[in-house]
Amino acid sequence: MNLVNLNKALEKFGKTVVSRSRANLTRSGKNVSKELYNSLGYDTKVRKNSLSLNIIMGTYGIFQDRGVKGTESGRSLDGFKYKKSSNLIGVEYHTGALAKWAKARGLKFRDVKGRFVSHKQTGFMLANIIKKKGIKPSLFFTNPYNNGLKRLPEEILTAFDLDVEAALKLSLKDNYDTNKS
Repeated sequence: MNLVNLNKALEKFGKTVVSRSRANLTRSGKNVSKELYNSLGYDTKVRKNSLSLNIIMGTYGIFQDRGVKGTESGRSLDGFKYKKSSNLIGVEYHTGALAKWAKARGLKFRDVKGRFVSHKQTGFMLANIIKKKGIKPSLFFTNPYNNGLKRLPEEILTAFDLDVEAALKLSLKDNYDTNKS
């Protein structure tokens, strides 16, 4: 049986979740480098007896979505947390990711004398703050996914119904044509 309509329903679900997740990232100001935005996608696979839909996202997207608890405060919806021994500052030293982020945002901190510090120093300060306070859950992906799931069963049933109907019509037409000759 050809499951064209069912595949279209899954494609529509994937496209909707990805587009709304991207919109949430942009709206919440979490789209500075566009890495996470560009990493979002979906993939549907049609096999002989099954269909699958995979949502694709950059590795750190789950931490942005569900949050990470800091060593002193914050919360995570999935139990992710920074340990006192975590080496976030070492990661910043080697990658400079937060310094790049601060530079893209035009963010610079001041030292105790009121002078601006370099972006590199700002990156280290941000790493310290993130380690202590954590990352607040944004639910940029979870909300569109859950909202899409609420409508999906009805769309799947309708699509499957159309696919079965098309298969029956084809089968009846083939039987009618063979009985005629």
